[in-house]
Amino acid sequence: MPKFVAPALQAIGLAVLLTVSGISTDAQAAGDPVVATVNGTEIMLSDVQKAHQQLPDPYRGYPINMIFGDLLNIVIDRRIAAVTAREKGLQDDAEVKDTMAKLEEQVLQRVLLEREINGQITEAAMRASYDKMIAGAETSEQIKARHILVDSEAEAKQVIEELEGGADFAELAKKRSTGPSGPKGGDLGYFEKGQMVPEFSEAAYALKTGDYTKTPVQTQFGWHVIKLEDRRTAEPPTFEASQEQLKAQLSQEIGSVYVKGLRETVTIERFKMDGTPEEAKK
Repeated sequence: MPKFVAPALQAIGLAVLLTVSGISTDAQAAGDPVVATVNGTEIMLSDVQKAHQQLPDPYRGYPINMIFGDLLNIVIDRRIAAVTAREKGLQDDAEVKDTMAKLEEQVLQRVLLEREINGQITEAAMRASYDKMIAGAETSEQIKARHILVDSEAEAKQVIEELEGGADFAELAKKRSTGPSGPKGGDLGYFEKGQMVPEFSEAAYALKTGDYTKTPVQTQFGWHVIKLEDRRTAEPPTFEASQEQLKAQLSQEIGSVYVKGLRETVTIERFKMDGTPEEAKK
């Protein structure tokens, strides 16, 4: 484990300790071993996995086996706090009961929606949503370019003079460019217009394939000499690459329709902030 990770986890341990774990709607996996006990109460591997999911970035990106010991300590501390609180009778405290009731309401809402939504997100529904997304998508042009980034206009003009004298753009970029793409010959790959700062995009898109800018282009990063290498129509994302986006979109759509339908099954009375009835909408 990197030396800086353990102290950082200890620092955020209290925050995780104070976080109420989410309740999974899936059946507990058969391979969920006991990884610790506190006064006889069992801590399961799934408890540590939930603590891992609650970590802030970038710690959540560390493999769980790398930080397992520290995560287990966080869960043990949470269990000790809970056991101690029960021994003190805090479960009967009015504030605790009120908080638990609110948490129960939130969990019930989430589980209800998850089960309703997950039951409707099928591959057929996702493919239909994908086809609709692709059909309505506007085609966009991408360009492939290289650039040489320098600190001053005078340096950029010198670069242009060398290019006009027959210098190879990629080799010159390796020698002169201060940008991160310099070692790769200034290669920026394919990009769309909105992906670069406006001054850069406008200059690059105005070029003909094979040409480079004859005057330096200034941006917030410095002075650029840009060469256009190719143009193409952007390919739409594949179904496989779009699955997370499709699931999120369908979840939103299905959830909204379901909640709207639930509203029609109940009687709702609304009041103003001072407790007086709202005027009926005409």
